[in-house]
Parts: sequence; structure tokens; C-alpha cells
Amino acid sequence: MQNNTFAPTIAHELNITAAQVSAVTGLLGQGATIPFIARYRKEATGSLDEVAVAAIRDRTHQLGELAARKDAVLNSLEKHGHLTDNLRAKVEAAQSLTEVEDIYLPYKPKRRTRGVMAREKGLEPLAMDIFAQNGLDVQAAAENFVDPEKEVASAEMALAGARDIIAERISENENARTALRDLFFKKAIIKSRVVPGMEETGAKFRDYFDWQENAAAVPSHRMLAIRRGEEQDVLSMRMLPDTDEALGILEKLFVTGRGMDSEQVRRAAADSYKRLLSNAMETETRIRAKQRADEQAIAVFADNLRQVLMAPPLGAKRIMGIDPGFRTGCKVVCLDRQGKLLHHDTIYPHTGKNAEKRDGEKLRQICQKYGIQAVAVGNGTAGRETESFVKSMDLDRSVTVVMVNESGASIYSASEAARREFPDLDLTVRGAVSIARRLMDPLAELVKIDPKSIGVGQYQHDVDQRALKKSLDDVVTSCVNAVGVDVNRASAELLTYVSGLSSRVAQNLVAYRDENGPFRDRRELKKVPQLGPKAFEQCAGFLRIAQAQNPLDATAVHPESYPVVDAMAGDLGTTVAELIRKPELCDNINLSHYVTDTVGMPTLKDIMAELAKPGRDIREKFEEFGFAEGIEKIEDLEEGMCLPGIATNITAFGAFVDIGVHQDGLVHISQMADRFVKNPADIVKVGQKVRVTVLSVDLERKRIALSMKNKQT
Repeated sequence: MQNNTFAPTIAHELNITAAQVSAVTGLLGQGATIPFIARYRKEATGSLDEVAVAAIRDRTHQLGELAARKDAVLNSLEKHGHLTDNLRAKVEAAQSLTEVEDIYLPYKPKRRTRGVMAREKGLEPLAMDIFAQNGLDVQAAAENFVDPEKEVASAEMALAGARDIIAERISENENARTALRDLFFKKAIIKSRVVPGMEETGAKFRDYFDWQENAAAVPSHRMLAIRRGEEQDVLSMRMLPDTDEALGILEKLFVTGRGMDSEQVRRAAADSYKRLLSNAMETETRIRAKQRADEQAIAVFADNLRQVLMAPPLGAKRIMGIDPGFRTGCKVVCLDRQGKLLHHDTIYPHTGKNAEKRDGEKLRQICQKYGIQAVAVGNGTAGRETESFVKSMDLDRSVTVVMVNESGASIYSASEAARREFPDLDLTVRGAVSIARRLMDPLAELVKIDPKSIGVGQYQHDVDQRALKKSLDDVVTSCVNAVGVDVNRASAELLTYVSGLSSRVAQNLVAYRDENGPFRDRRELKKVPQLGPKAFEQCAGFLRIAQAQNPLDATAVHPESYPVVDAMAGDLGTTVAELIRKPELCDNINLSHYVTDTVGMPTLKDIMAELAKPGRDIREKFEEFGFAEGIEKIEDLEEGMCLPGIATNITAFGAFVDIGVHQDGLVHISQMADRFVKNPADIVKVGQKVRVTVLSVDLERKRIALSMKNKQT
């Protein structure tokens, strides 16, 4: 099936037009990326945003998988002589893979089940006579099927075989499966119990040693925690509804009389549920609960990641980065405004007072020599102590000292990218470079690290890894292209996320830049090996070239729109550069004069916005933050303390906040506001500065309970 076949369905589901869906799928089919479509093809799509474009992409893929499965099922039915017009119509009308499989199940080639073996013994006529429930004398009828040669030694054996056939028939009935599936999905109770003997080994799962709740309402984090406990053989888990209610459904569907034959059907239905259907439905319910938990966890992770990547950058400053340590010392690096390493050293300020004095003077000299404007201190071991040491050095007041979240820095320092850039440097020195660059531009540095290592997810190793990767890649791509990339400063890792650039082309671009010097205009991008016309179309608008001869090269205006801007400037009797220097000139432009078949009002408005603030960074402005003085370890905390903090991770049940003691505290959802909070993300974002009150401190378990309620603060 072609993608256009799905357009009406997707349009109805997303409440948009079929033409919009067709436009998006057509562009995707031509190799266009989601950021490019959302930014530069608004006329074609009716100004759909990235979320809508991604939804169309994903739903198209799902419907494609459904169509492929339907074709496979129809081919199998035809091959085995089962296909009828009615059956074909049912398969083609199915709305889900589950529905297709239910239709196909009775005809699906089977292994040798009890029902199959009963049929081999010639008991199907008896089973069908009983199933008809016309008042059959089942004992007498069963006697006619006794045949020792077929291993049917008695009437009871014949009846048992007939029930096996009926039970299998019930288990394959589409209506029965649909009704039970609905019961399981709505009313199944998830019950977890500790595996005997695992009480101490699995102490971290003690909350779920004797737990139960409605499976349909279980929060993502609990579902994933229980599953992890089960996988580690600490917990056992079942997901079942009330048995009597389930049997009542089957009896209502299949037991139509009160005679001996109906009693046999009732027994077969009970066996079908216990032996076949309950297991199948529980498996489906577990899968569905896991999928729902995955979706929720991935959505939270994606939101958190976006907030981390879009954190305010300090900007192009001369920065000192420090990877703190006690016994092994603090690794110190100095970077220029472009993030290039100028110097590295090691100091040992935490080994005694003389060392602190000695290394303090050493650090002051380094700061003066390299004109350091900001110091980035990693927030790991010895982080607060090192921050206090640096602040005690009486540096120039213009020097900013900032604690930087170093999650994943060790992953980067051991990566191939870090080895390529700093082949002769120790891992800890590379880590210090990463810490400094994170302060300068979080997005440019964090794209070098697997998003799962950034520290803003929950149970990220338990969710569907393919779905997680796709979602996080979408987020990184969206952020990189939303901000734009300085083509003359960007790393190959950052360029890889630019619309239209593959990893190979990104590396070619960096190699070309290294060999020929900085790019002077966007047209020069076409000289990069393997960066063809299509890739240029996709990437050009997202790559910025500062101080280019054409000032539009430093903006988000796409080269294909340059003639429009030239025409605007010409009509005003001025230049493009003048338009940018004096944005008030744009007030004299009548956009309707520039509408064409390919350039519409959405694009023209985007051009006006860009001319007003050319090359603007959409991220918020950087603001300094400091933890409470004298509170550096968990032992320093006391109940009732009111402290500043930074939200480091948002979950479905609350937010984790760094208050500068090497252990994040939890603000439970019930403590986030003086009102009911449904979603913690509605209250706080990752990286947001907050003020919290210490509710309790558990030193043994290293747990800190915090509150953001006004009455607490």
C-alpha cells in the first residue's frame, strides 16, 4: 500500500486534513527531515509543527506494518484454502494487529495441541454435537466414539477429548478474546510478592513485597520497578481479573442450555480460561502495561532531555574547567572562546592547608595568564569543596564560578570522539574539558554523549531501547536545528544532528574546514565531498556563518528565500545589510506583494522575524546560581532548612533537586505546590532554580525528602 492510502485515517486521528498528511508523507519520502519540513515547508503542510510531522511519520509506519501483516495473513489463508470473501473483508477491515491476529488464529497452522490430538482421534463430530447444545445425551453419544485403537478407551476419555476441542475453539473465538481482553485491560489486578528467601537480597524492592493495584492505573515507574524486581528473581508478579467475572463472560457467550451437553460446554469453557485464555490474556495485558509504562517513561525522559539540551549557554568566554577530586587531585583546563584547549594542569587543594594556599596562588596565576572569565566546577566528588576553594581565592569579581552537572562526562572522556580530539591526554583531563564546554554551550557538548548517560531519565535501561533511541534522537535533532549551528565552530558530532547531514558528511565538512579554513559563505558548503544538492537544501538554513559577506548567511533565512529578501531591500532602495541593521525599515514592507506559488505568508513572516533579530539564540539568558554556603554534605542538613537548589530530573512522581550535598533530594508530587499537582512537569523543569525545605534526612539510605510548598518556605 502507498502512504497516501493512510492519509484519510491519519488525518481523522490527528484532526488535520488529508492533504496535509499527504504533503508530509511526500516530503518524508523525498528524504526531507522533520525540522526542515516544519521550518521551511509550511506552505505545503499548512504550518504543521515538528510534533505533528513526527506523529504523521510514526503513524504512517504503524499503518504500514499493519498493512504488511494483513497481506501476509491473507496470503497464508489463501495458500491453505481458508480464504473466503467474508474472511478477506474482516481482515481488511481490522483496525489493529491484535484484531488481525484474532481473526487469523483459528486458521493459523498449529503445533500438536490437546485439541489437535483429539481431532486426530476422530472426536471432532462428538465435540460439535455437544457444542450445539440441542439436549444431547452425551454419555450415550460418547460411547459411540470409544475406540481402543485410537487410544479412546472409555466414554469419559471421549468426552475429555471433545472438551479439549471445544476449549480450543472457545480460546480462538474472536468475540471471546475481545471480551476477555477488555476485562483484563480494565480490571486486571497487578499483584507482586517477594520470592521466598529474597527478602534481604532484594531489599530495595521492599515496597513491592506485598503489593497490588489496578493494572490499568499503575504508574510507569511502579510498573517498571516491579518488572525489574521480577527479572532479578526478587519478585513474582501476576496480572489477572476476578476469575468468576471472566468465567461469567465465557458462559454467557457459549453456554446456551441447561442439559448435560451444556454442562460439558461449561466445563470446557472453564478449562479454556484456566489453561489457554487466561495465560494469553495475561501476556497481552503485561505487554500492554509495559508498552504504556515505556511510553510514559520515554516521554518524561524526552521532556527532561530537551530541557537539559536547551539550558542557557554562558557563551563564548575564556573558561577554566575543573574536574574535582580529593586524593587524586583536581584536573584543571583552560579553554579559549572557541572551546580550544590552551592549558591543563593538576592541583591538590584538599590535601592540607599548605596545599590549599599553594594551589590557590597557582590557580590565580593561571586565571591571569589565560584571561579566564568563568570557572566551571564539576558537581561530582569534592565538587562543593572545590567550589568553596575557588571562591575563596579572591579572584577578579568579573569571574563567574559555576557548578556544572558532570553526568556522562566520564562517558565522553572515554569515547572515540574524545580520543580523536585529545589522543595524548588522560581521561580526567578530557572530562574537565567537557565540563568547561558544557558551561560554554550545553547543547554543543552534550550531543557528544549518549542521551541515556546524561542522567535525566528513569528506568531508561528497562524500556524499549529502539523506541527510546528514536525518541531521544528526535529530541536532540529538534534542539540542534532549533538553535542553529555555527558551521565554523561545530564538532562533527554536533553537525551529525543537523538536518540533511549524515555522520560521514559531517566528518567531511570538518575535514574540509580544517584543510581550507573557515567557510566564508553558505555556497561554499556545496564543495564539501558528498554534500549534494539535496543535503544542501536540507542543511543550509540551519548552518550559520558569522561575518559572512552575505549577512543572511548568519541567519535562519534559507538560501532559497534570498531572492525574496533581495527584492524587499531593492523595493525599499536599500541593501539587505541595511535591513538587518535597521529593522524598523521592515515596517514599510507589504508582505502580500511577495506572495508567490511557492512562497506564502508563513515563510514571509518567518523572514520578517529573522530580520528583526538575525541569528538570535532562542535559549534563555544565562543566570548565575549558588548553593547555600556551608552546606556541602548530607550530614550538614537539618529538618526545616530552606535551601536553594536546581531541579536535575523530573519523574512521574516528583522532581529530584540538587542542593549541593552530592545527593539529590526528592520533592514528591504531593509536596510540589499548595494545590493538587497532576504532572510534576507543570510545576518545574530540569535546570530550573528552586527553593526547597528539608522535610527529612535518612542518612542510612541516603535519602532526602524536600518540599516546594509555600507554607514550608
